[in-house]
Amino acid sequence: MTNPAARTLLPLLLCTVAGPALAQEPVAATSPPGGSSALTQVARFQHQVTGVTVAQDGRIFVNFPRWTEDSPVSVAELKDGKPVPYPDGEWNSWRNARKDAVDPKTHFVCVQSVVADKQGRLWVVDAAAPAMAAVVKDGPKLVAIDLKTNAVAKTIAFDPSVAPQGSYLNDVRIAPDGKTAYLTDSGAEGALIVVDIESGKAKRLLAGVAATMPDPAVTVTYDGKPLRRPDGRGVEFSADGIALSPDGKTLYWQAIKGKTLYSLPTDTLTGWLTAPMMPEALADKTLAGKIVTVGENGPADGLLIDRDGSRLYVTSPQDDSIKVRDLAAKQAGLTTLVQDPRLRWPDTFSQGPDGTLYVTTSHIQDSAFYKEGAPIALPTELWSFKPATAQR
Repeated sequence: MTNPAARTLLPLLLCTVAGPALAQEPVAATSPPGGSSALTQVARFQHQVTGVTVAQDGRIFVNFPRWTEDSPVSVAELKDGKPVPYPDGEWNSWRNARKDAVDPKTHFVCVQSVVADKQGRLWVVDAAAPAMAAVVKDGPKLVAIDLKTNAVAKTIAFDPSVAPQGSYLNDVRIAPDGKTAYLTDSGAEGALIVVDIESGKAKRLLAGVAATMPDPAVTVTYDGKPLRRPDGRGVEFSADGIALSPDGKTLYWQAIKGKTLYSLPTDTLTGWLTAPMMPEALADKTLAGKIVTVGENGPADGLLIDRDGSRLYVTSPQDDSIKVRDLAAKQAGLTTLVQDPRLRWPDTFSQGPDGTLYVTTSHIQDSAFYKEGAPIALPTELWSFKPATAQR
């Protein structure tokens, strides 16, 4: 799950919506290129999508961040291929133009990802930083929606010690027992955030260490050229993709502007809940010494571990592909599952009950952040495919 790192608000991106917002409608599907049949287009949207998740009952949810436009819907459930505001219109009624009139505590401000857990809850990560600019006060939060009642069951608010100015909460994974949440911060200072769900207590960890920051030696490219903004700035994404082993014992992550996949045992990340007080700098130094370098993925966005824990799926935006790593083979590199020009910035994964993989294409390289004259409302897609044996 990724983000265009725009730290200053350009006039082009200051889109406001006057009057009632239009519902998101699907647009005509594209035809597959010759010889490519692995992908199935599930939906196409008029707005820039990032996150997708498939609940245990097969329901599909997506989200639309406020990046280059004041998106009319933040979180939606797909019904007959159409995105319907979820859990209701009120939670989705934030508008940048009404910032002073809408409570950011009870509305989605800028949602970056959605993840369904095994306890029947949909978790929504609200970075609350429209256009990747200032974080809206009282906006950063993790929201749980009960999938049986379709009502918000819990809201965990993050104060500036967890989500400071310059932060951008990106993706989340929930422990198998439903007691702990792990998030990445892909903002100006990369970090991991660990949340005790019952108490709502959260801790910002490994802030600014090399493993959570962009790699200065890496240049993200597209079509063989460095991907840059009109003013020459390149891609600068901190810790972004995140994955959790099925047993909940190992957390993986990496920066998009990076090449290295890292991991940590989760018990090292949750020790602060029971340990005596320790200075932040000392805690991070101790943690940093335990980080494992798993291998090199190259610039990558979404991460997902197969249900049996054997394979890590990786989205590779630079070459329109989805790759896989054998986690049991310590020295194994990546192999390619799908490479298709329709995968324009493959972003976020989810796995359906039958094993089908779903992936969003957020078209970041086609957005107004990186392409002069691009529309502020950017059409994007949701795809699915059945994993097969990877091809080298």
